[in-house]
Order: sequence, then structure tokens, then C-alpha cells
Amino acid sequence: MDLNSSHDLNERIDSFLRKRRENGSFRQLRTSESSDETLDLSNNDYLCLAKHPLVCQAACRAIEEDGCSSSASPLLTGYRPSHAALVETICAWFGTSRNQVMLWNTGYSANQSIFTILPQKNDLVLADRMIHQSMIAGILSSGARLIRYPHLDMQRLESLLVRYSGQRTVYVATESVFGMDGDYPDLGKISRLREKFRFFWILDEAHALGWYGQKGTGLAEEQGVLDAVDLFLGTMGKALGSSGAFTIFKNPQLKDYMVNVAGHFIYSTFLPPSAALAAKQAIELLAGWKRERKEWQDQSNCMRTKLNHLGHSCGTGDSPVIPIFFNSLDDLAIAKEKLENSRMRVSAIRHPTVPVHSPRIRISMRSDLNGEDLAGKIHEGLE
Repeated sequence: MDLNSSHDLNERIDSFLRKRRENGSFRQLRTSESSDETLDLSNNDYLCLAKHPLVCQAACRAIEEDGCSSSASPLLTGYRPSHAALVETICAWFGTSRNQVMLWNTGYSANQSIFTILPQKNDLVLADRMIHQSMIAGILSSGARLIRYPHLDMQRLESLLVRYSGQRTVYVATESVFGMDGDYPDLGKISRLREKFRFFWILDEAHALGWYGQKGTGLAEEQGVLDAVDLFLGTMGKALGSSGAFTIFKNPQLKDYMVNVAGHFIYSTFLPPSAALAAKQAIELLAGWKRERKEWQDQSNCMRTKLNHLGHSCGTGDSPVIPIFFNSLDDLAIAKEKLENSRMRVSAIRHPTVPVHSPRIRISMRSDLNGEDLAGKIHEGLE
């Protein structure tokens, strides 16, 4: 090995890590243990299904039948009856066919594959500035041109469509509920723009699945535009209490295409059967919680309203993601410590995950919590 090359690499890494520590953005791994004495407001188990007895029993049945691993990639022997059963359940849930539904190991691998493979050189991707890093990484790998419009700015999106439509293949990419802000775009407006400009619409419903819609299929269902979405992505590791992800393709040929070219799908050991049956059971449970969904949204809105009234900055809305914004990293660190001392586990989010001037505590609202009571508890902890 060239010793100079090794020295240069070490210097580069040391410099990077030093800067991360200096600007407060250094990441490190910590063990997070479950505790009955601590209220966990940091995870994405919005509907408390990860430990639901029926969901856990379904996972155990799969382990008894197929073991702890699928033990192969899906195109060899890793695609088991449990995976096929989950696909059938998703099809019934969304009213679609199995040749439109594809399972993935993670939402990250699904997004990275989709955005690396579908957009090509000379194509254009118009994306909300706050989309998830997995989407950005895929787009940047694709060779397509990326233009990020200001967050939730439908007027700017329309002006870009006016300028570029007809010149090239155009994709519009957005999340429904944004995972760090808890807000969401006017999906009806995007649907009307799609009718006019005929772009390919990719919608990531990771944080809306289960929380919105008569059947719980997300915000597009809630706003009546699900049929307009060309590619829908949902995750099983958040409200469904399991792990993995799925995509629904409006054009069934796109599924065949991805099965044939997506390396993340082709070459990885597939999702464990236990995760598939756990997700299947979770869907069967939450699909019937129509009245409850409105109650969860009301509790989330109530929590935001009270926190704002008490002098905290957290915006408005009814999603399960509630940010509390701070002016500095020092204020953020103090707030996190105070809440943890009050036996509340929260996430402190800083740059580069969010813009440099908007560090925040990210609160995950849960279906078993009272919004007003939780707001009061948080306020008391921050005093």
C-alpha cells in the first residue's frame, strides 16, 4: 500500500470528523433500551403496533414455519408464502392487482432503486426541497437533472412545469407527510398539475400510511387523489410496526422492469418472513380503524395548538410528526437533556438532516396518547 495515500485518507477522515464535532453535527451510535419508566416519543411506531399481541403472534408463527431469515434473494428461494400473502393483503387494501405491488427490504433501498433506475440522463426530476435523503441519493446517481423547488411551494412547482414540460420526461417527487416537519403538500393541486402537464408522479407516503384515509392507505386516499399517483411508496417499519417497504406501480410493466434491473432487490437476502406476516396482520388491524384515525389527527392538532399557546414553536397540522423548533444547537441540547431527565425519550434533529438554521426536537405522536396532556408534560419538562 502507498503510505502517502494511506496518510492522505486518514487526514481527510480526521478533518471531516473534526469539523462535524465542531459544528455540532457529529453522529454516533447509542443503544436504546425499552423502559416502562420512559415515554418514548422518538420512534415511528405511531399506532403502537410493534408490540401488539396479534402482530407479535403473526411474526412468531412465521418464525416457527420458516425460521428467522428468508435465507436467499427473492428471485432464488427467498420469496416465501408469507411474502405472497402480504402482497395479496396490500392488493386488497389498495384495490390493486398483485402484478403492481413489489416488496423491498427497506424504504431507503426502494427509493434509491426507483430514483436511480427510472429517471435517466436528459430527464428532469422536480422535487420538494425537503424530500428524504434516499430520494436525493437516487436522483443524483441517475444522471437526470434535479431541480428542488421551495418546500410546499406549488406556485413554484407550476412555474417549473410551465418552463420544462414538453422538452423532456419530467418526474415530480414529494413526500406526503414530511418526516422532519410533519407538514404536507396540497396533493389535490399536484394531481391537477399532473392532469395538465402529464408528468410522472412519485409519492412517498412513509409517514402518512395508517394515519390517514378511510382505509388507512395514506394522505392521497384522504385527499381523493390516489388514482393519480404513478408510483406509491409505503413503509412497514413505521405505523405498521414491522420492517420493509412496498411500492405500487400504476403501470404493471414497471414492476417487471424493476424486478429485472433493481440490484437492491435482486442481490439482497429478502425480507424475513416474520416481518411480512407481522405487516400483514398490522394492515388487517388498522384498515378497520376509521373513526380512530380522526381521533388521532385531532389529538395531534390539539397538542400543536397547546404547545404553540405555551410559547413553543411547532407549526400547525394533524400528522403524527411534531417538530419543536429552537434558535440554536445549545438550546436544542438543553431541551433534549431536560426532557430526558423528565423521562421522555426524544430525537434532537440538526443539520445536515434539516436546514442549518432550524434544529428541532422531533416528537412522534402515538395513537395511545392524549395531545393536551402530552403538551403539558412536554412544557413542564422544558421549564
